[in-house]
Amino acid sequence: MSTRRPVWALHVLIVGLAFHNLVMSQLWRAGVRGTSLSVVAAWKDVLLLVALLLVVRARGLARPSCAADWLALVFGAFVVLYGLLPQSWLGGGATHRGVLYAARHDLLPVGAYFLGRGLALTSGERSRLCRTILFTAAVVAVYGLIDVYAVPLSWWRHSGAKGWFQDQLGLDYKGLSGLPQNFVYNAGSGVAFRRLTSTFLSPLATAYLLVVAMFFLPFGRLWGRVLALVLFAALLWTHTRAGLIAFVVALVVLAVVRRRPFLIALAVVAAVIGFAFVKTYTHFGPRTHFTATELQYQQRHAKQHGTSSNDATSANDASISEHASSLRDGARTVVHHPWGFGLGNAGVTAARTHVEIKAGESTYTELGVELGVLGALAFLLWSLALLRGAFVGVPWIGAAFTAVLFLGLQTDIIGVPWIAVVVWALAGDALRQKRNV
Repeated sequence: MSTRRPVWALHVLIVGLAFHNLVMSQLWRAGVRGTSLSVVAAWKDVLLLVALLLVVRARGLARPSCAADWLALVFGAFVVLYGLLPQSWLGGGATHRGVLYAARHDLLPVGAYFLGRGLALTSGERSRLCRTILFTAAVVAVYGLIDVYAVPLSWWRHSGAKGWFQDQLGLDYKGLSGLPQNFVYNAGSGVAFRRLTSTFLSPLATAYLLVVAMFFLPFGRLWGRVLALVLFAALLWTHTRAGLIAFVVALVVLAVVRRRPFLIALAVVAAVIGFAFVKTYTHFGPRTHFTATELQYQQRHAKQHGTSSNDATSANDASISEHASSLRDGARTVVHHPWGFGLGNAGVTAARTHVEIKAGESTYTELGVELGVLGALAFLLWSLALLRGAFVGVPWIGAAFTAVLFLGLQTDIIGVPWIAVVVWALAGDALRQKRNV
């Protein structure tokens, strides 16, 4: 592998980002903490920057050659501008640290996109990257399926996960002894069911990787069909409804674009199985229990916010209601403050730096409150240009990108580094393929 065309860096990022949280949590448990751990955790940003510099050194600074290139630069310019503007001018309250976190968050897909454009992958290199993605997804799926039944929640309560999230990242999770509450599905009455979190220590990020990876599967081969069953099973055990819906939506879009009725049938089967699985999960899922302290918090929370349906397929489910409420509130904030509040005032970044969260969860509303309507529009137009180009160049990457953009409606999808780097890099490469079609 040549250092002048650092395709190797993309392989390292595909594998490394999938194991990042697990490794960091165990380093924290081993005593590597504070600044030392922050330096280690920055490996991904350093590697991406080094890869970009190697591409520039090898090929020079190429002029933008398509609309997506220009839109990526416009979006990046918005990020830089809103990072430099004083918060007092915009009505924001972010700290300097929060601005830096947010800039890194927003620019990560931009850097990955230009890396994908600059690598000029050959068909063989692209095939090897696909195999690396499938290998990584297989390990994540198998490890997660074993963990969800074989490793008790009590072990995770005392692992380094709590320290990594709470003490190192500053995420003050409540309700599950410092672990993210989505580690479990709360069925009410003090009973909970484990969700597959795997190496990401998150059912959501795991589900998103699995959804993307399933569009890379060679269904024409036996091992591809077997791996499809493993990945889909792991996706089901994440109990992530948005991931299942995004997979179905992307399959339908791919079927329409490619005129493949079989994919419609596959989408229907996936939807039926997914609905039945979520509906009946409490009958066979790995059961766990809250501690006495956690139960007290759950009871206080229920009194403050009221109770909701425990049916995960109901529109009154707490998670669905919270996502819908967050999306509405974020959209309302953008409408009433269309010039934006500046970087660091939304989502996880605001939570980590302990400032008021102007919008959360949805990628589009978070960008809207940080960069204003025009900044969010630049991201949306860039995404649509990428989507169109990917479908023309490499349709299965276009389908994966469809799922990612759909997920962005209810989650901070570019806040998942694996997605922001891998999907945007491959989408950038797909645009180059479009020109050869």
